[in-house]
Amino acid sequence: MSDDRVTNWAGNVVFGARRLHRPGTVEQVQELVAAGGPVKVLGSGHSFNRMADTTGGLVSLSDLPRLVEISADRRTVRVDGGIRYGELAARLDAEGLALHNTASLPHISVAGAVATATHGSGERHKNLASAVAGVEIVRGDGKLVTYTRGDAAFPGAVVGLGALGVVVALTLDVVPAFQVRQYVYDDVPRASLESSLDAMLGDGYSVSLFTNWTGRDVNMAWLKRLDEMPPGDWFGAKRADGPRHPVPGMPAQNSTDQSGEPGPWHTRLPHFRMEFTPSSGEELQSEYHVPRSRALEAIDAVAGIAEHVSPVLQICELRTIAADDLWLSPNYERDTFALHFTWIADTDAVLPVVGRLEEALTSLAPRPHWGKVFTTTPETIRAEYARFADFAALADAHDPDRIFRNPYLDALLD
Repeated sequence: MSDDRVTNWAGNVVFGARRLHRPGTVEQVQELVAAGGPVKVLGSGHSFNRMADTTGGLVSLSDLPRLVEISADRRTVRVDGGIRYGELAARLDAEGLALHNTASLPHISVAGAVATATHGSGERHKNLASAVAGVEIVRGDGKLVTYTRGDAAFPGAVVGLGALGVVVALTLDVVPAFQVRQYVYDDVPRASLESSLDAMLGDGYSVSLFTNWTGRDVNMAWLKRLDEMPPGDWFGAKRADGPRHPVPGMPAQNSTDQSGEPGPWHTRLPHFRMEFTPSSGEELQSEYHVPRSRALEAIDAVAGIAEHVSPVLQICELRTIAADDLWLSPNYERDTFALHFTWIADTDAVLPVVGRLEEALTSLAPRPHWGKVFTTTPETIRAEYARFADFAALADAHDPDRIFRNPYLDALLD
């Protein structure tokens, strides 16, 4: 909030809402929705386009009572729609439990991350939404509905883009808590990518490569492992001589421990510490998901336009995500290689480069991250999802009066 305006995390979107609502109970959410729209949920504001924008009421769920309800068999946890990953992780770890993976930022809301299929990294790990075992949604008439894994519409209801209603609670799979070590290596040779990319991406619980596309080599590799790293080089890269931040020039103290010492899962799997703001928000972001089998082709495609990309880029992260069965997940039915671009905060300079990037990746069937900056047409996006028509029908059934709609969803669903 600044000057009575509500903005997203980066400040590149000023929401057009007439009012910001902060309901304190699920019943108040139901009353607010039943009163009519338009209504959209803000989440933690970590989106870079207008998917959460509205000319009506913007809803923050941050004032809902915190709910961390562990099941009797300790296999699931039920959480409220406003909780953030950092808070949930600390509560779970204190109970000897964990999530299977985390995103880079522990600051984001669980419900918002799930609704957009946000992810971490690791070739054996699906995105964060895949941990959902149940979702509780206030639909367009104000009624509360619940879907659980096994229900016919469940795979459509999880990654819902805010089109189905207000997610007021989620049930997530949990696993026993575990320890992770993190290592960072500098200057990964291009030759290693060409000869050993699959081996590199699989050499850890989670692997991220960072590059600014200014040379042939990759700037850094961040490895999160359950076991100790053997001494010596890593595919020709040297162990970093001190802590690093993913974005060159940013303070490394904001980043999670890279010493190789084991630590709780939630203090190593994210890139950033919960107690620090990872950056000033002076950035834009885009991300594209392509088939894992075509990862090297994607790297070559971006390298081919590097002279256009690099001048407006802060850093690019390369990661893997396993396939899932969620209808609108960018990882739907295919193992994925994701290219995440953190741009400078200059929309006019960045958008033409985004268009050029999408053109370069066209033959690889890229699926953009729902919450990032992209120019891909709705027609192209719809063609990438085999169950898109089923999702659109589910959205219409949940919201026949279209109180959750906005121009973003109208363009996508109509």
